[in-house]
Amino acid sequence: MLVLRYAGLLALTVWVGGLVVLGGIAAPSTFDVLAARQAADHRALAGAVFGEALRRFHLVSYGCAAVVIATLLARSVLGPRPRGFAVRMAVAAVMACATLGSGAVVSPRISRLQAAIGVSPSSLAESDPRRAAFGRLHAISTGLLFVPLLGGLFLLYRELKD
Repeated sequence: MLVLRYAGLLALTVWVGGLVVLGGIAAPSTFDVLAARQAADHRALAGAVFGEALRRFHLVSYGCAAVVIATLLARSVLGPRPRGFAVRMAVAAVMACATLGSGAVVSPRISRLQAAIGVSPSSLAESDPRRAAFGRLHAISTGLLFVPLLGGLFLLYRELKD
């Protein structure tokens, strides 16, 4: 049982920690460094670099989701069932769905839009519908990634509390 609990906690830590590092360190650093170096179309380049990092992290997140859900299920079958099992499983499922939505639906749309635009969306006129579409997709992606962040913090709290 300890091994299952440890594996679940490790997966949650990687998932939540990765989100914090990507959003709080990697994204701002990528955009800041490329802007400071005055790279040609630095925002488009930074977006491409961060987009690839996020694409790879989505793959890690899918694995983390599978481990979290599998360890919760295994713990419930092997017993004793974790306290608040149904709530924990529901939160983990919502986290997985949000991650899948971000990685499999929204991120590819962002990539296709960026490729079609050919320059940084922020360089387009504010009235340009492509810039507005990018802004909407970016907001949806950010919102979806907050779901596993907050859900993961909740699950970590519950796991450490018990």
